[in-house]
Amino acid sequence: MQTPGTLHPRNRHQGQYDFAELVKATPELRKHVFTNEHGITTINFFDPEAVKMLNKALLMHFYGLEYWDIPANYLCPPIPGRAEYIHRLADLLAEYPPAGGKTIKLSASAKEKSVPKSRIILDIGVGANCIYPIIGCMEYGWAFIGSEIDPVAAESALKIVERNEALDGMVDIRFQPNRSDFFSGILQKGEFLAATMCNPPFHSSPEEARNKAANKLRNLSAGRSEAEEKIILGQKELAGGKSLKSGKPKLNFGGQSNELWCPGGEIQFVQEMIRQSHRYAKNVGWFTTLISKKENLPAIYSALKKVSASQVKTIEMGHGNKKTRIVAWRFLL
Repeated sequence: MQTPGTLHPRNRHQGQYDFAELVKATPELRKHVFTNEHGITTINFFDPEAVKMLNKALLMHFYGLEYWDIPANYLCPPIPGRAEYIHRLADLLAEYPPAGGKTIKLSASAKEKSVPKSRIILDIGVGANCIYPIIGCMEYGWAFIGSEIDPVAAESALKIVERNEALDGMVDIRFQPNRSDFFSGILQKGEFLAATMCNPPFHSSPEEARNKAANKLRNLSAGRSEAEEKIILGQKELAGGKSLKSGKPKLNFGGQSNELWCPGGEIQFVQEMIRQSHRYAKNVGWFTTLISKKENLPAIYSALKKVSASQVKTIEMGHGNKKTRIVAWRFLL
């Protein structure tokens, strides 16, 4: 069993970044790399462009992408944490495999491939960055359905898929016209998924999102050593930055409103997902979601009890001071 508070052994992002190798993969990163007063090679994690180039370099170097980009002001997530979710999900599926084994046609772009239906994952809210399908496909050969309510994000994700041969035919981007639905309008008749995954909007309002960014900024500004420790330990959390032009707190990893907040925040979002999941008990092996706030767990467990989930797992994740968890549930019919 993996020890909580440490990176998964299969996570490629252990320890310090090797900037020399990353620059080889993405030469555009070079102008953002410098050696600080402590002799540590790093980038300015308060600079959104530097963070974006770092993410691109990580994806090119570790996962062999040919192309990756996102529109301005869209979420640029920390790659190590996203990889952690994928590896923990892989362990869950290995220990408790879903039913299935037959193959179905999963179409994406102009290609079609037959894949075992026990290896298809639904990423709820795939985002413009398409990170989970990239890592899951490259690490485990999983096929993905990526749902998205934002047409710009959906178009960006599709472009990433189409311009990477290894993803084309393995990732199907599907637009969700109804923002209140998680599965209806996305899952087609006869489709069976090994699992669903989701990174919910954490905040309940724009004000809460801004305040959280400001708090992160203050914490990082308390001392350079804390920021450097994050890099040395490989935590690599992309915290709140500061706009060089305005001087106001700014999320240096970007994010549209639907990516960062929703009415009721994380807890209401996940509760509604749980309520809808019961109607798709025959279509999904495991439903999973990130839960960032530990204090939300009792309400989540209560919602799962109401829908009579047969099995519930809570998988702790995190390294350094950053803690989060996956809640997984299934219905044994």
